[in-house]
Amino acid sequence: MNQKDLNQITERGISQEKFEHQLEQFKTGFPFLKLEEPAAVGKGIISLTEEEQKIYIQIWNDYKAVGHCITKFVPASGAASRMFKNLFAFLSADYDVPTTDFEKLFFEKITKFAFRHALCNKCKQNTGKSIKELIAAGQYKEVVANLLEPKGLNYGQLPKGLLLFHEYNEDEIRTPMEEHLVEAALYASSNGEANIHYTVSHDHLALFEKIVEEKVPVYEKKFGIKYNISFSEQKTSTDTPAVNLDNTPFRNEDGTLLFRPGGHGALIENLNAIDADVVFIKNIDNVVPDRLKGDTVTWKQVIAGVLVKMQKQAFEYLKILDSGSYSHLKLEEIIRFLQRDLCCRKSDIKELEDAELVIYLRSKLNRPMRVCGVVKNVGEPGGGPFLTYDQEGTVSLQILESSQIDQKNAKYVSMFNNGTHFNPVDLVCATKDYKGQPFDLPKFVDETTGFISSKSKNGKQLKALELPGLWNGGMSNWNTIFVEVPLSTFNPVKTVNDLLRNTHQARA
Repeated sequence: MNQKDLNQITERGISQEKFEHQLEQFKTGFPFLKLEEPAAVGKGIISLTEEEQKIYIQIWNDYKAVGHCITKFVPASGAASRMFKNLFAFLSADYDVPTTDFEKLFFEKITKFAFRHALCNKCKQNTGKSIKELIAAGQYKEVVANLLEPKGLNYGQLPKGLLLFHEYNEDEIRTPMEEHLVEAALYASSNGEANIHYTVSHDHLALFEKIVEEKVPVYEKKFGIKYNISFSEQKTSTDTPAVNLDNTPFRNEDGTLLFRPGGHGALIENLNAIDADVVFIKNIDNVVPDRLKGDTVTWKQVIAGVLVKMQKQAFEYLKILDSGSYSHLKLEEIIRFLQRDLCCRKSDIKELEDAELVIYLRSKLNRPMRVCGVVKNVGEPGGGPFLTYDQEGTVSLQILESSQIDQKNAKYVSMFNNGTHFNPVDLVCATKDYKGQPFDLPKFVDETTGFISSKSKNGKQLKALELPGLWNGGMSNWNTIFVEVPLSTFNPVKTVNDLLRNTHQARA
């Protein structure tokens, strides 16, 4: 490394030691996790009766009424380009009429998209023809160009959160960002206020701020609450170096080092800056129109109620442990809570003396806590809930991606493929300790759970380093509870044609 390299590293807020450690990780790779078994109902996943659901909703509403600070945390920096991968392929194809099933469906149902009015206006502005007229003239690619390119709606470059998703009527067409405003009012507000934090890319911050300025007053009036909206960008200090295939630093054409965003795991720093008692985390594109929000609202309240109850119990036990006045019977009760309710087990726990046991119990209870909604596996991509071993031999609940599993281990691959549930990024988190002090969240990250992926830049192959995922290794050393939630609460938009599903049509 030369002085220019060191200056570049320092300017990003990265230490030389961290940079060199990351280069070393490319050479050593990351260890695979040791699995016990997939989590299932009765084995790490809680399935609640209707009566239990009502109890937890009441617990949540009682908690909100006391005036705790609640925040909705929405990762919203992702560009929508992947949503339109099939349409970009059509634009560059050597044919001019819809040929694939995807292309045919897009044009056949084009009047069902919430953005159709805006797209039609752009088509008229740029070509003098409406969508209908362009299609009649066989100018299909012109329609797509006006949807994706800067001359039109520029949807190929915009963040997913700012696309028009749901059409209620011609005067009300909502973006995902707005649907999260509505959700916050329905389950995450207290004291007449709703706090929402969006993580956005620097290039799109001004666009988000413009929508807030235009739309927030509308929803404040609609729900009779005050919104506190904040934004943050992924810190450059969480970027990671790229390397060549021989693990030497990859350099740009001007000789500078190439850094890449470290993936959503970098957002643990953004989450760490949130001062709240309870934080809901949900992806930007997992939203539904008002007519289908009932299940979402119900189950967000349910899992929040579970969190509040479990946290209260953990806090009571921590106070007992700190007081020094406890019996061996009380320690056994705390062990049962840790093992039964938090699914955190250590095989040699009976060999510990009481003094060692107290230290162990305190270390496991005094951690951030999260309740994750998990849905039945229907083949959608996503992390699965598992019981895994950490380096100390403790078994705990984790959300795993396939990259964290040794693909040569047939037993583990079978476990992953046959898991009954997966996590749709539906979390509610408690990030303060029993004294009301915030945990330092980066200290609870398992740094050994990142992964290396293959990428390219200007036609040259490179290797990129992804930090431990936010809800995978980023929360590895949290206390985790899995609750089965209905599939109706999971409605992601991975491709533009997903917006044609009934779950994204605002009018039935």
